[in-house]
Amino acid sequence: MTAPRIYALHENPEWFPPFAQAFAEEGVEVEEWLLTEGTLDLGASPPEGIFWSRISASAHTRDHGLSKDYTRAVLSWLESHGRRTVNGRRVLELEMSKVDQLTALRAAGIQTPRTVAAIGRDQVLRAAQGFPTPFVTKHNQGGKGLGVRRFDTYDELVAYVESEEFEEPQDGITLVQEFVVAREPRITRVEIVGGEFVYAIDADTARGGFQLCPADACAIDPETGRPIMPPGATVEPEADQQLFSLREGFDHPIIDQYIEFARTNGIEVCGIEFIESVDGRLLTYDVNTNTNYNAAVEAVAPRSAPRTLARYLASLASPVVTSGV
Repeated sequence: MTAPRIYALHENPEWFPPFAQAFAEEGVEVEEWLLTEGTLDLGASPPEGIFWSRISASAHTRDHGLSKDYTRAVLSWLESHGRRTVNGRRVLELEMSKVDQLTALRAAGIQTPRTVAAIGRDQVLRAAQGFPTPFVTKHNQGGKGLGVRRFDTYDELVAYVESEEFEEPQDGITLVQEFVVAREPRITRVEIVGGEFVYAIDADTARGGFQLCPADACAIDPETGRPIMPPGATVEPEADQQLFSLREGFDHPIIDQYIEFARTNGIEVCGIEFIESVDGRLLTYDVNTNTNYNAAVEAVAPRSAPRTLARYLASLASPVVTSGV
């Protein structure tokens, strides 16, 4: 019996090469479906295969504003025909909404920062009433630190909301969230593939600020070739300086909580981020279902996350052989 083909559904060719290399190293064939625009024949049957979705909430920032709804349609089509999807239709909604993520995390008993969602620009000021300062705003449909700004006073927020600088979120929802004072200037991201903990990474928030995308393509300004000074950073990054490092020996009960959270929500590939506050809380604030992996971390990690993913998808594609009784 021939194993089903593996299909990778994505919208960003710049992010895909490390995965393509991992599949090649594992001897696993993969076919890319670039979901930026196209047609979908609802009367046709999809090919047999394993369909891995890694569409990003930030697709519109790459002029791929159609990708999210295109992917919604494709995943609905695939799943209606019984095809095996990895990070399928339900998971796509988690990727697109921090409200969805935070409510699901809280339902699982995982502590999150205090957050109020403002639906519509006019409601942002109302949402911020009663928040201790400083606080931050961010876009509900996020990725790459979209819309993340710190405000030290309520009046600063008023001036921003009433100005032409106000960034309209893609879905009209702005989150007002407590500013978490970190015990150390870092966040931690726990990588999970197929229900297993792969490794944890630390990100330097002093130099990385609010934009903590580990993909190499995120780190350099394409026009200047210099490291990008992200919003929220307090120290300017230098050339060849790494913002991400392996968190060696990380063994914390939160890992099992994240694995159970992923299982309950049907998430097979993810990177979940938390921050440890100065007052002793461990606060989870983001669930990445199109997780990228950092080359510097991969060079020293005990095992490769992209290759673990390739092996996992290959295991799903392996034909099941049953013997007669």
